[in-house]
Order: sequence, then structure tokens, then C-alpha cells
Amino acid sequence: MIRFSARSLLAGSALILVLGADGNVAAQPGYVPSFQTGPNGWQHRFGGAFPYVQGSAVPTMQDPKHIHFNNEMARINNTQSNYRIGDVSNPNLKSWAKDVMKKDNDEVLAGKIAYTPGQSCHPQGVPAYTLAQGPLIILQTPKKVTMIEESSQMVRHVYMNEQHPANVKASWLGHSVGRYEGDTLVVDTVGLNRKTFVDAFRTPHSERLHVVERWRIIEGGLTLEVRFRVEDSDTFERPWESYVQYRRAQEPFEEIICQEGNFQLFGDDYGIPQAEKPDF
Repeated sequence: MIRFSARSLLAGSALILVLGADGNVAAQPGYVPSFQTGPNGWQHRFGGAFPYVQGSAVPTMQDPKHIHFNNEMARINNTQSNYRIGDVSNPNLKSWAKDVMKKDNDEVLAGKIAYTPGQSCHPQGVPAYTLAQGPLIILQTPKKVTMIEESSQMVRHVYMNEQHPANVKASWLGHSVGRYEGDTLVVDTVGLNRKTFVDAFRTPHSERLHVVERWRIIEGGLTLEVRFRVEDSDTFERPWESYVQYRRAQEPFEEIICQEGNFQLFGDDYGIPQAEKPDF
């Protein structure tokens, strides 16, 4: 075990850090972990479906009767890419959610373009935010953690060491408050509107959706992992848990304007926001 001292730009005081046998930092009291490492931010390590966590209820998975081909898999298999079809037989889904998803699945299988907030250049909600490809930039100050996702410059604001307001107005990304627990950033989010989906399978939710995320750097600083718990008693029989991982991005963080590409693909039908006049 190696000990060394460092100065925290966030806390403004000397710290003692301990490196464990696994190479990860074992935080000492007062330690504020930094997620701002690297000039390019963090790139999603895998995408699509949230993995199953042993002991948890199962999140929505791909319907086994319909194989999903993303662009890379379609190229390898010399076939056409397609949309994800969620398995509505999942016993954790309430009946109304199954009905909504089945109607959507049937329309997509009949040839309709699958709607997602991301395709219409709107924020994707939480926890679906963590499925965005990235890169993801994280800015930390003592009062707020700001997360910026490259694909459409989606911005999340996490207010540190605060409580949720008594009456939270529902919004695309909800209201997030955070705190540090050792080397982990804990983010608690409520107030999510019903315009978003929980995942890439277009699983709906109610405004009772409550998500708690635990952001932590692992594998000796090479990986950023987000473990989270989803609770919505109006939509799911039981809360469920899953995780995503990011690796250090190799490509620079770029300016990507969602509307420039998606409007040509999806047009007015998907409600892509457009400015009535230039703002510069």
C-alpha cells in the first residue's frame, strides 16, 4: 500500500490518498475524487442495453424473436441495421407499460421509424443519458457538477449537498442533487417528465421515476463506472439496478449539432426544435 499527499483544487486542502492492491484510490475523509481527468473526457464503453445485475429485477432486454443489428453488426453480417425491440414479456413491467411498448413495437416492425428523444434532438432523460455514446465531459466545482455530452451538447446539472425542492417541476433531465461518499459521486434524480424513455428499448415511465447513480473511477483510473438503481412503482413491479462504463476518449470533444443531421432523416414528424431566427 502506497501513501502520498496531494492538493485538491476543489477542496483547497492537502489530502492523504491510499492506493489499494487493485490500483484504485481508497478515499480518506475529506477526499474529493476528480472525474475531470484527460483532455477528451470519457467515451461510452458499450451501448444499447443495460446489463442485468445478479439479484436485481431484470431491465428491459431485446426480444429474442427479433435480432438487433447495429450498423457495425449489419456490415459484418451483410444485412440491414434495425431498431431495438423490447421484450414485453418482462414480468417486472406493469401492464400499461407493456401495452404501450407492444403498440410501439408493432408499428416499428411494420416499418415506422422508432422514435426516441435523441433522434428529435431532445435530452434523453435519466438513466438513458448514460447510454449516449459520448464523449462526456465532467466539470466539478464545490457547489455543482456539470456533465456535458458531445452528441447534442446535453447538459446535466448536479447540485451538490442540497435537497430536492418540495415541488419539483418535471423536466427532461429532472432535478439532480449530489454528494461525495469516499471516492464515489452519488447523484439522486427526481422530477423527470414522461417525454423520455428509461432505456434504448423505449421503455416508458411515470413522473414517479427516481434514479440514484454512483459514479466511480475504477481499474487504476482507466474506467469510469456508473452503477444505478431505478425505482418507479407506477411502471415497475420492483426497483432494478444496472451499470454502464466509460473509457478515456481518444478523439477530441467536438461541436455536434443534432438538428443538422437528424432533421434530414426524421423531419417535422419527430418535433425537432428549430430556431425561428438566427441567434447570432
